[in-house]
Amino acid sequence: MSATAGRPVLRVLRLGLLSYTEALRVQQGCVQAVKERAAEPRGTVLLCEHPAVYTVGIRRAPYPVLEEERLRQIGADFQRTDRGGLITFHGPGQLVCYPVLELGPLRRTLRAYVCGLEGAVIGLCRSLGLDAYRAPETGVWVRDKKICAIGVHCARRVTSHGLALNCNTDLSWFEHIVPCGIVGKGVTSLTQELGREVTVEEIIPPFLEAFEEEFKCTLVFEDQPEQINGTS
Repeated sequence: MSATAGRPVLRVLRLGLLSYTEALRVQQGCVQAVKERAAEPRGTVLLCEHPAVYTVGIRRAPYPVLEEERLRQIGADFQRTDRGGLITFHGPGQLVCYPVLELGPLRRTLRAYVCGLEGAVIGLCRSLGLDAYRAPETGVWVRDKKICAIGVHCARRVTSHGLALNCNTDLSWFEHIVPCGIVGKGVTSLTQELGREVTVEEIIPPFLEAFEEEFKCTLVFEDQPEQINGTS
C-alpha cells in the first residue's frame, strides 16, 4: 500500500484478540492524539477481535438491567457504549474495525462516512462474489441477513467505534438477542455465505484494499499499540 500524493494517510494497527474495554482504551488514546494533533499520521484504523461480548449503543431507552444479567449468565460480557445503534454481539471470528480519524481531510459528513463504511464492506463482499447491499437499516446485508453491523461515535468531527464483519463467527450468540433491534431479519457470515471457512486473517488484506478504495486514503502499518500517544 504505497503512499499517493494528496491522499490522507492513516495508520493501521492490528490488536489481535482484545477485550472490549481494552480496545476502548486504545480508541480513547487515539482520539485524544488526533484532537491534540499529537501524532502523524493523524488517524488510525484499529483492527481486532473480541472475546464474547454484547454491546448496546445510545439509541432509545436504556437496555433493561434484567436483560443484561440474562446475557451475562450465558457466558458473555456486556458493555454499554456511546456509539450509535442498538444491541449487537462481538466475538472471535468477527473482524472489528475501529477507524479513529478526522472527517475533514476525508471530505465527508458523518452520514457520508457511515455510507463509506458500508461501501467498503460492500466492495469487499462483491470481490468475493457476494451480492451485498445497503438497506434502510444501517449496516451491510446479504440475502436479507445482516453480515456487518455498523455503529459510530463522532465528537469534534473525530470518529470512533466502527464496524463488525462476521467472518467465521459463531452465529448462535445472536439467537439470544434481537440484533440491532431489527425484528424478523437474521444474521449471516462470510463463511456461511461462501460455504467454506473464511477467517479474519484471510479477510483483512482485501478489506483494507476496499477501505483504501472507498475513502481514497493511504494505509500504513504499525504494530506496536504502546507507540500510540495516550495508550502507554
